[in-house]
Parts: sequence; C-alpha cells; structure tokens
Amino acid sequence: MHAVENPQVKVEQLMNNIHKVMIGQHETATLCVVALLAEGHILLEDVPGVGKTMLVRTLAKSIDCEFKRIQFTPDLLPSDITGVSMYHPKDMRFEFRKGPIFGNILLADEINRTSPKTQSSLLEAMEEGDVTVDGETFELQQPFLVMATQNPIEYEGTYPLPEAQLDRFLIKLTMGYPTMEEEVEILSRTSERHPIEQINAVLKQEEIVEMQRAVMHVYIDETIQQFIVSLVAQTRQSDLVSLGVSPRGSIALMRASKAYAYIDGRDYVIPDDVQFLAPYVLGHRMLLTSKAKYEGVTVEKIIRNFVETTPVPIRKESRT
Repeated sequence: MHAVENPQVKVEQLMNNIHKVMIGQHETATLCVVALLAEGHILLEDVPGVGKTMLVRTLAKSIDCEFKRIQFTPDLLPSDITGVSMYHPKDMRFEFRKGPIFGNILLADEINRTSPKTQSSLLEAMEEGDVTVDGETFELQQPFLVMATQNPIEYEGTYPLPEAQLDRFLIKLTMGYPTMEEEVEILSRTSERHPIEQINAVLKQEEIVEMQRAVMHVYIDETIQQFIVSLVAQTRQSDLVSLGVSPRGSIALMRASKAYAYIDGRDYVIPDDVQFLAPYVLGHRMLLTSKAKYEGVTVEKIIRNFVETTPVPIRKESRT
C-alpha cells in the first residue's frame, strides 16, 4: 500500500460530511474519527431520537464501505450476529452463512436490550478481529468498527453491559439534546430532504487501513507514556473508585492519543491530547464506590480531578 496523499485534507472532508448531517456535534465527530483511526470501537449512550443511528450511517457512507445494522432484542441469539452453518443434504456438506458482523461499520443498536450471552458474542470480534463458529475461525475485513448504542440503564428492559464488554470499547460518548438554535437548523435542513442523501464517499477502505497504519507510527515520548500510566494509576488508588482502569485502558488512551495527534496534523503526541481524551477513554472502565455514589460524585468529576492533579511532563529543550 502507498501512503495516503494529503491525509489531513481527507480527514477534514470526512468531518465535514458528518457536520452536514449532525448539527452541533463537532466534538462527537472528532471522537468518532479518533476511534476509527485508532482501530477502536464506540459506545454511544443516550436517549432515543438524538441521532445516534444517523451518525453511524453518515460515517459509513463517507468511507464507501459496507454498513451493517443489528437491532438488539431480548430474543436475539449469538448466531444471529456471527452467522450459522447450514447443512445441504444434496451435497452432504455444511455451508457457513455469514451474519451481519461481517461488515466494515457495524451498528449494534440498543445493545443493552439483549441478554449478556448475546452481548458477549461481540467480544472476540471486537478484540481479535475475527469470529470463530463451529471451531472454524473467520477473519473480519478491515476496517472494522463497532458503534454500539444503548439507552441509559435506568430505562426498562435493559441489561447493564458487563465490565469485560465495556472494556472493549475505546470510547464512550453521549450526544445530548441540541440547543434551540441547533434544533431549528436541523428542521431547516430536513424540511425537504435529508442531508445524508447528499453525502458522498470521501475515503476508500484501503485508505482508512493505510491511515490506521500511519497512526501506529505516531511518536509518543516515554514521558507521555509515564504521564498516561500515572493518570491511570490514580484510578486504582482512589478511595472513591472500587474498580480502577486496567492496562488495556492505558493502551487504549495511548492509541487514541496517537490518532488525535494524527488528525491534528502532528506525528507526535503531546500532553493535551491525553488530557482531552482521558474522560472519554477511561470513564466507562471505572466503577465507583457506594460512598462516591452517595456523595453524588460522578466519574467525569473524578477523572477531571485526576487530570488536573497529575503532573504534566515538561519537554526538555536540547542543549547546544
């Protein structure tokens, strides 16, 4: 593969596509591209109707790749996701029929409405990039991005995602309601036709894969790595946290920081990248103590405090 020409221009075109459809979601758009380039997955938690599905569709259409959607329901089975082996009596053989997980962009809609057993069928695919059915392993095509949506856990008929499942998501986002001005703009843009109909692909699949490889080679200094580890260590030492962030979380924050630097046109990570991404990458990997919940402390507040109190590495100037 050859290096992508003008990658920052391509990224900007991708972001512009998202902004045409998703009004006022600039930060959300950036974080979605971060997850895509860092080869991670996204968990969107919000109330119905704020545009979660439309965001995923816009991203998929902008990349010219295969978009699949799974509507999670209480009666959904793991085979409905991964696929099933069908027996052909005439040929006396089994044929594997691939499930919707064999796509590039997978929308796992309302993932917490199905049973934990079915939720766990996504684990191998999200972590390893392949699926095993009846002892045979099938590799997923790249790029592969799972964007799962879930309703807040206080809603009826929801199953909270287990910690092992949450840990597989690189980033957790909430979109929130638009402002009055943004909602008026939404009405204006959708009064005659939906803006997603005017979206054209700006990136090819192979270009995304090449950009993902370039992100892996973004430089991160040892002092930045120590900064990430120090930040994560605080989550394990706090008396307000019952379950701290695992080493997988440290790796996720490093990968996300590299992708964010790449989007910004840099080939190196700075502390600001880590500080900006920490709440989105670490928040869903922590469990608070009963004391913290009783006192009304939120995960976001705790992480912001960790970010403010963890010493930021200072770049050493070379002596002449």
